[in-house]
Amino acid sequence: MATAEMALPTDAACAVADARLVALCRAGDPEAFGRLVALHEGMVLNLSARLLGDIEEARDVAQEVFLQIYRSLHRFEGRSSLKTWIYRIVVNHCHNRQRWWRRRNRAQSVALDDLSPGDEARASLRATGEEGPFERYERRETEESVSRALSRLSFEHRTVLLLREVESLSCEQIAETLGLPTGTVKSRLSRARDALRVDLLRLQEERGRP
Repeated sequence: MATAEMALPTDAACAVADARLVALCRAGDPEAFGRLVALHEGMVLNLSARLLGDIEEARDVAQEVFLQIYRSLHRFEGRSSLKTWIYRIVVNHCHNRQRWWRRRNRAQSVALDDLSPGDEARASLRATGEEGPFERYERRETEESVSRALSRLSFEHRTVLLLREVESLSCEQIAETLGLPTGTVKSRLSRARDALRVDLLRLQEERGRP
């Protein structure tokens, strides 16, 4: 059989790598947890930043997430994938952080545009390839519009939209991550897409006004 035919699908390969790292961490390998962090830190920072709309808070949340992972890894039973388990931790921490903001009437947040180049690279927020000034401006305008529209969604709607459209989870995986019925996920996803579409059209019309 050809080598290409023997290759594991990406998701399966990641699951095997995760399982190996978890086993090494539990066995006390001092380097294994660092490799696990390196494997998942981009996703954790990216999702946290998009859920919170504040890169400084996202960095804090990412540290808290990996601290919880380190402390709780011995309790991970493998009934879901490690990545699904990490998604759940990220969403819970972000939700708790947002509720903390709301209690203290936090009025302002740092936009995703304030991501440093290093953060953008790790979080995969920067487009690849060469861009001219016009293309760069257009992309920046689009990113700002999407960021604003996302910030207006409820946390629950923003979460399912990001997990589906950015993290490419299936509705079933999102349901497992959030502990919701699949039908509820699909309903929230539909409403989130509709609300985002309406808001983006409104922003586009406002930009086009003299």
